[in-house]
Amino acid sequence: MAKLSDYRLLSFDVYGTLVDWEAGILAALQPTLENNGVQISREKLLATYHELERDQQNKTPDMPYHQLLTTVHPHFAERLGLAAPTQAESDAFGESVGTWPAFPDTVLALRRLSKHYKLVVLSNVDRESFAKTAAGSLEGFEFDLVITAQDVGSCKPNLRNFEYMIKKLNLSFNIEPSEILQTAQSQFHDHHPAKKMGLKSVWIERPGATMVNLPKIVYDWRFDTLGNMADALEAGA
Repeated sequence: MAKLSDYRLLSFDVYGTLVDWEAGILAALQPTLENNGVQISREKLLATYHELERDQQNKTPDMPYHQLLTTVHPHFAERLGLAAPTQAESDAFGESVGTWPAFPDTVLALRRLSKHYKLVVLSNVDRESFAKTAAGSLEGFEFDLVITAQDVGSCKPNLRNFEYMIKKLNLSFNIEPSEILQTAQSQFHDHHPAKKMGLKSVWIERPGATMVNLPKIVYDWRFDTLGNMADALEAGA
């Protein structure tokens, strides 16, 4: 039976796995809701946002993520029957990505995991947005490699992103696909495409997370938090 320690590299989704993107998005939407004097359920807000984000990424896969957020914002208001936001409000929503909080266990868990693995980012954001997150809520943690949608020209779950990463990892670190663990929360963006690519995966099923999960669940290991994964690695699981 395979162990976590059998692998050499963790490839992370960031927003949803390391960073609490649901909390970040909800906080960034609050000014819009307050300006309209409405309360809408968390589930409806997140489901609407995810649908609009997915559709926009399909239309403009090379659009930097902060611009995508800005573009989606007025469509979000329209979809929910709210007043059209100002451009400044939409710009603020787009820039919010750099302020989204890391999960409490993230940074310490990354430090623990880095003692055994190379750690790589495979994210749908742009380089500028990720740099703000890295310097902010990730406390300057340095990954061995950062790959963004801006580098690839497409967004996960497009298999091009995984193909690009696999090639890059082999060239940079002489690492084979059999040595990679895709480590992520999103079934939609990460686990299903990873399985299609023949990669093993670790599902960080953040408690309470609702976005980007699918009826069919696929994974090789499952933990509630990244800290729990680090515990399991150190215990020899």
